[in-house]
Amino acid sequence: MIAVGDLAPDFEGVTDRGDRLRLSSLRGHPVVVYFYPKAGSMGCTRESQEFAHRYPLFREKQVEVIGVSVDDVASQRRFQERCSLPFALIADHDREISRAYGVLGAFGLARRVTFVVDPKGRVVHLVESILPGPHASGVATWLASEGTESAKHEDR
Repeated sequence: MIAVGDLAPDFEGVTDRGDRLRLSSLRGHPVVVYFYPKAGSMGCTRESQEFAHRYPLFREKQVEVIGVSVDDVASQRRFQERCSLPFALIADHDREISRAYGVLGAFGLARRVTFVVDPKGRVVHLVESILPGPHASGVATWLASEGTESAKHEDR
């Protein structure tokens, strides 16, 4: 698995809306990339809704959020619509993104891991927990403390 300090692997994936999204196109702003095992499952729903709940705070700090799972585009679209998520979900159906980040786990599903990528593309924080609760709250806590200073430093 990639670690804090590593350059985040660039990727291009298809979103729940059918658009192509490249991570490097978001350079200049911090990005949260959170991996989850299965769209629509109870834990992944809770995790995604937590990111949606905190999304206004993240956007206030110019942080973008991207969710990634190995589900196909249609499954991601249904999940996004059901949860009314304000951010893009990437369909990693070929599992290449999950492999690049080192989060591909048992049964070919992504493990629940969240990466914060700074404006220059480096991983500056990560949350790894099988539980859905610590991910959005961990990012919010980090942003409220050293994350804000790191983002300011990166903008110089």
